[in-house]
Amino acid sequence: MHGLVIRSTGNSCIVRTDEGLLVECFVKGNFRIRGIKSTNPVAVGDVVTITVLDGGKTAFITDIEERRNYIVRRSSNLSKQSHVLACNLDQCLLVVTVRHPETNTVFIDRFLATAQAYRIPVILLFNKQDLLDKDDTVKTEKLCSLYGSIGYRCLRCDSLHGQGLNELRILLTDKTTLVSGNSGVGKSTIINALIPGSELKTGRISDKHDTGMHTTTFSEMLELPEGGWLIDTPGVKGFGLYDMKKEEISHYFPEIFECSKECRYGDCTHTNEPDCAVREGVRTGSISESRYASYLSMMSDEGEGKYRHGEQ
Repeated sequence: MHGLVIRSTGNSCIVRTDEGLLVECFVKGNFRIRGIKSTNPVAVGDVVTITVLDGGKTAFITDIEERRNYIVRRSSNLSKQSHVLACNLDQCLLVVTVRHPETNTVFIDRFLATAQAYRIPVILLFNKQDLLDKDDTVKTEKLCSLYGSIGYRCLRCDSLHGQGLNELRILLTDKTTLVSGNSGVGKSTIINALIPGSELKTGRISDKHDTGMHTTTFSEMLELPEGGWLIDTPGVKGFGLYDMKKEEISHYFPEIFECSKECRYGDCTHTNEPDCAVREGVRTGSISESRYASYLSMMSDEGEGKYRHGEQ
């Protein structure tokens, strides 16, 4: 029996079979010795084969079809392992806010670089436009201009009042989209607006730290009325990189990669080498200082298990 993993709680998965049945399945231990170095060898979006035993009382996932793609982050608990957020994606929707809470540009750039590494397009959705004052609006415009110039689609919305969601619906129709972002940016409110009846829990913002309170605790696929799927994921505070060669990082910043072709040295790290076109680009303003700061942050992140030291 074949099906699609639409929910993963860690201990078990919910599989929607080709016949439309929802079956709770457990993962057989042999997946953990097949070279899948992740905390979750089966992820939302996987197409799987299941075997039902004990007269239908117990079901196991016995095989996983080859993934078209996937997106991972370093596990927050086990730095040597990865955590697969989702697989077989058409695109990602990164929800960000400039106020209540403020999304750090380093987080945005780490997410974008990871998606770029796995060749997954990203839409940036600037939410909570109703909360912005004049300075916040100017900041949003600058961020949209920055990321738009690099090639990322940028949208603005007020999900609480439904403004800006119609354009988003068009971009999501008939696609499988991972929805991610910091806790408190309004992911659940957006999904509730797009999928009536989903009734995802929404949380309040911490008065003390101006950060979101976790409400989503597991990943889940939700079907859009117009066609397509949204993958809701728990909010994350940071985005730890995994399985990335240090010299590859600049490749995942499109504007830095393009500019680096003019560097004096082919293996330039864009940190202290002479005649570095990237640093000159930062000086002249053709490369954003915030993007360059994110690049340096990733280069200096020596967390164990982050970088590959050879091809796998």
